[in-house]
Amino acid sequence: MSTIDEASGIGATTGGSEAPTLFLRKATGLVRGWSVRDAIIYAALSTNIVTLGIVEFAYNSFIPRGQLITSILISGVWVSFLVVTYAGLIVTIPRAGGDYVWQSRILGGPIGFVMSATGWWFILWLWAPIYGAILSEELFQPVAADLGHPGAAAWFASHNGIFVVCLITIALAGVLVSIGMAGYAKVQKWCFAGGLLGFAVMVIILLVSSHGSFVSSVDHYGKSLFGVNNAYKTAIKTGGGSFTFGFTPLGPSMLLVPMMMFYLLWPNWGSTLYGEIRGASDFKRVFTGMFTGLWVTVALSVVFLLVVAKTFGWNFYNNANAAWASNFSGVFHIFPYPAMLAGWLVHNQAFQVALILVMGLWFIGWVGTLFLSSTRVIFAAAFDRVLPDAAATVSEKRKVPVASLVLMLLPAVGLSALYAYWGKFSTYTLDATLVIAVTYLVTSFAAVILPWRKPDLWKASPASRFKVLGVPLVPLCGLVTMGLLIYNLVEWLSNSAYGVNNVDSLVFMGIMYALAIVVYVTARLIRKRQGVDLALINKEIPVE
Repeated sequence: MSTIDEASGIGATTGGSEAPTLFLRKATGLVRGWSVRDAIIYAALSTNIVTLGIVEFAYNSFIPRGQLITSILISGVWVSFLVVTYAGLIVTIPRAGGDYVWQSRILGGPIGFVMSATGWWFILWLWAPIYGAILSEELFQPVAADLGHPGAAAWFASHNGIFVVCLITIALAGVLVSIGMAGYAKVQKWCFAGGLLGFAVMVIILLVSSHGSFVSSVDHYGKSLFGVNNAYKTAIKTGGGSFTFGFTPLGPSMLLVPMMMFYLLWPNWGSTLYGEIRGASDFKRVFTGMFTGLWVTVALSVVFLLVVAKTFGWNFYNNANAAWASNFSGVFHIFPYPAMLAGWLVHNQAFQVALILVMGLWFIGWVGTLFLSSTRVIFAAAFDRVLPDAAATVSEKRKVPVASLVLMLLPAVGLSALYAYWGKFSTYTLDATLVIAVTYLVTSFAAVILPWRKPDLWKASPASRFKVLGVPLVPLCGLVTMGLLIYNLVEWLSNSAYGVNNVDSLVFMGIMYALAIVVYVTARLIRKRQGVDLALINKEIPVE
């Protein structure tokens, strides 16, 4: 007969006469350690105004006639439909694993594993050096520069510097995930509060300072720190563009929407965690969590851009960004980080460094997103017996799937080394967002057909009660979300302005999908010999 060791989460057989149980064990062993407030903070940190938004605004120059605020508002409205779609799926099947669980139960195991393993597991290895680059650009480089060590700032952009920062990033992410959901919730709460304080200080400085004082400060510190004469005018001349602040025209602003998706597409990043969030069966609470996180980011983005236009000057801001985005050097040879530039308005080195460090809390609170959501997808696949049993084992005290975390950590280190020391490898990461968007697209399709594919499951779902003119709300929003994702995928693949329609990157992503297929086929053959039918597992929903 079979027995289950619930504490360790490891199945054991005492007689060997019975076939293995359907799932790895009776229950996942995860606990609901988060509140809706924790989910709101996670969503706001995932669509991060500082670590993602401010960096993404630097590429506005690639579509110079587009207006950032207009595109952000359009993006926020459109992504809200994605929030409704995912909220409907969460309350229908509120289990750890998110996209993997929904796709495998609605569309079938092979589709669910291949799409989710690629979009949530393999692709996040490539995000490690992307996170590391942001940490370098927004913390190490500007702090070194403000301390009067431009050479040290430049070192962090070197091969060795990039790799060291990537290792720091991976270590931070690993530690935050390993302390468990409750521990991570505390860290992100304090980081979010501190980050908002730093953001507020930056905004106040820009509100009370004049444009003239900013020009004077940029010229002073541009010369004293970087040896650049007339830095304000030099930045405008180096960027070479002419930018007008406003809200029209609409057409070019629509073309900026795919650019904004690099930071606004992630309010559902915590969807794989809802097996560990209280209130996961309440549609309004789940929707509120993601929707609030998204629109907090939208609001902060608008406020930031308004004060930047007032004090920096729209032409300077965009040209300084354009000079950097063209070759990752620019007039200061480092990213013109707005917190650094705003700090120069206060002629005190300690304050300047302190502002950057406090703003760095946005990164600390965010860095766990690199691995946290992905470990739950790996966990769910292992619980379904697609991956080795060890990947679904959870630690006794903190309920962390440690082996799943290792499956994220080790490959991320190897790929970070390639990113740092092999120049061409960075081009392979260009489609990292595209692959995740494809995963979202498949999930949105699953939401559209859910009422017809799984009628009993849908009728029992709280989401089925919400309708618009008699039409179920979630499938309707799924269609709108599919429109958003298809629009972005077409633009990314056809328009060079976004910098992601790279053949090498597409081939590399194709290899990752092929790897997922190989893993699934191998698992199916091995489990079949063990007497486990993966197709039967995909017809059932695990108990939390």
